[in-house]
Amino acid sequence: MIIMVQEKKRLQKVAQTLSDFEISATETDQNNLLAHQVQLISGNLDNGFELPIANLVVITEKEMFGTVVKKRPRQTTFNNAERIKSYTDLKPGDYVVHVNHGIGRYEGMQTMEVDGKHQDYLTISYRDSAKLFIPVTQLNLIQKYVSSEDKHPRINKLGGGEWAKTKRKVASKIEDIADELIDLYAKRGSEKGYAFPPDDSLQAEFEASFPYTETPDQLRSATEIKRDMERQHPMDRLLVGDVGYGKTEVALRAAFKTIEVGKQVAFLVPTTILAQQHYETMLDRFSDYPITVRVLSRFQTKAQVKETLAGLKNGTVDVVVGTHRLLSKDVHFNDLGLLIIDEEQRFGVKHKERIKEMRSDVDVLTLTATPIPRTLNMSMMGVRDLSVIETPPSNRYPIQTYVIEQNAGTIREAIEREMARGGQVFYLHNRVEDIERTVEQISALVPSARVGYIHGQMSENQMEDILYDFINGEYDVLVTTTIIETGVDIPNVNTLFVENADRMGLSQLYQLRGRIGRSSRVAYSYFMYQPNKVLTEIGEKRLEAIRDFTELGSGFKIAMRDLSIRGAGNLLGKQQHGFVDSVGYDLYTQMLSDAVAKKRGKDFEYKTDATIELDLEAYLPSDYIQDNQQKIEIYKRIRQIENQDQLTEVKDDLIDRFGDYGDSVANLLDIAELKMYADYALVAKIHQQAPKVTMTFSSRANAEFESKELLEAISKTKFRATINTENETYLIQLTVQPNMKSWLHQLVALLKQLTKTRHAHHAHKVSSNEK
Repeated sequence: MIIMVQEKKRLQKVAQTLSDFEISATETDQNNLLAHQVQLISGNLDNGFELPIANLVVITEKEMFGTVVKKRPRQTTFNNAERIKSYTDLKPGDYVVHVNHGIGRYEGMQTMEVDGKHQDYLTISYRDSAKLFIPVTQLNLIQKYVSSEDKHPRINKLGGGEWAKTKRKVASKIEDIADELIDLYAKRGSEKGYAFPPDDSLQAEFEASFPYTETPDQLRSATEIKRDMERQHPMDRLLVGDVGYGKTEVALRAAFKTIEVGKQVAFLVPTTILAQQHYETMLDRFSDYPITVRVLSRFQTKAQVKETLAGLKNGTVDVVVGTHRLLSKDVHFNDLGLLIIDEEQRFGVKHKERIKEMRSDVDVLTLTATPIPRTLNMSMMGVRDLSVIETPPSNRYPIQTYVIEQNAGTIREAIEREMARGGQVFYLHNRVEDIERTVEQISALVPSARVGYIHGQMSENQMEDILYDFINGEYDVLVTTTIIETGVDIPNVNTLFVENADRMGLSQLYQLRGRIGRSSRVAYSYFMYQPNKVLTEIGEKRLEAIRDFTELGSGFKIAMRDLSIRGAGNLLGKQQHGFVDSVGYDLYTQMLSDAVAKKRGKDFEYKTDATIELDLEAYLPSDYIQDNQQKIEIYKRIRQIENQDQLTEVKDDLIDRFGDYGDSVANLLDIAELKMYADYALVAKIHQQAPKVTMTFSSRANAEFESKELLEAISKTKFRATINTENETYLIQLTVQPNMKSWLHQLVALLKQLTKTRHAHHAHKVSSNEK
């Protein structure tokens, strides 16, 4: 008898389980099977079989334990799950903000030879046709100009004083806003919550029973959330993840942790159907544990509601999932430990106030696919913690998105194609008065299709019934108003039509599109506008944005782009549009976060921004990367490298996308590593004038390093060196010996050593403070 286990790692576990039931089993492999014995082998069959002639029975782990076994898929990493930062891709003609020179227009990028070395420069034109050439090493000084209503800004004059004046004006206003933010932080920091104990074996067992393979982002987010829960302060974390990327599973892990210590969980969702779907997911996930899950919505009878409320009050109900009914005054918890809010932006002001009352000392986790600009802004400022899930589950495909004039032929073809593969269609028509006429038109176009419809003026029950029938395959096409916008999970629907798409908000279009493409089939969405209609500029921009962002995981970028089409909104309730417009959104948030960090002072770790001037070719040649847009993206990523992992990621990415690189790219990456350590080691400038390399430190380095520590670091390299102090700053002169081939790597090693020294100082400081 053979028991087949899918993963080698689990052989031990299964053997243990069998021995618990006093069944002895031997671990072997396929080539050494033993007669008349129970044996475990690792192998991969869906179902077992019986061969009476050979006295052989094969049982799979799945049949034995009745579980779904995780598959380890080949991770297809889409390049498109690009990191958040490149949401503002520069195109020639865009307005940009240079931190020191103000607002100009970006004209493009070119490679120029200066002093015999190649370097890429960005060209920016200013007023009176003045031009500025900026080396890509200073990319951090340039940002795309993003304003509230996509206004065209006034271009500054090079060398004039007006830009400095504008910046000063904004800076003084930012001071006040920073003070408000500080109060918010302080309030959060001083609140006492419940510190959950670390994970135990039960938690590990619950997580291991998840039937799919988690994406790295899911695991990271779950860890971040649980780490927050183990702290004394109440958690306030925003989990951003695209529709269907497994946010719910991450939330359920936090819920399980809460229930394990005897506290209750409230899961607040915007719609009844969503409540029902989450309820069923929870029943399924928690089925092996003594956890009582209840749902509160208009679906329940009075008696059921009464029973649930009583259970919440006396603590017999562990988890309740519900719509805003949860916020009613008659809902009392015995010991609420965690509040999970799905799609917070769908709740009204009153509801939000009520949520605020509930959350004073409770851990809060907010889930969203497209965060509203304000929430996103607050998270980026660190007022709320942010976790992002942007790796798609394996075998997901980007949704094919078309922006077209409405025409009957396309509609008919697409519906027939979807039906031919056994799928279903959403057709979005946002006017209730003539929705029935649309249903008739579609029935006439595709006579074989069964067409149903729902809209917001039906009673809740009617709607739920039709949706339920649709989920169970009673209809092929569902004509609906925007009511499907949030969280209805129907993996079989993979074609979507939206009428008059130019009239909808960007995150709304995005949410709608998120209703499809939730299985391993390729999904199609058609955003239609009326024939012969002239689109408004903003409408056109929105449709362009949604077409641009067909990649997986772009909900976050959509929110960013929305931020730039509609403006960052009012972050703390005061009108800030004016300031945002005068310096652009990016510089504004940067100034604000700097002001906040400065005022908080305590955990703000000072770094320099080292200038590096070495006699080396360090750039991305055009024969390696042809496309300027991609070049800028890579330069930007190299500029933002902050640790060794990110450096490795960029190197892997380059080889993966563009093949092996030559010396000039290798130098560029080495210099990025050099700069990363130089900034932390408080170096202000590294300048090479053969055969010497001079390192000038910032004045803060005096307090940080003793000269013997500098000497110690130098002694680990092959440089001959002298240390001087000039104007109370350290100056190290290194002589490059003629036969030193790898002097750049030696230089990196030197600064790495100083970084270690500084880390050690800080660790020592922290531990002595704690004593």
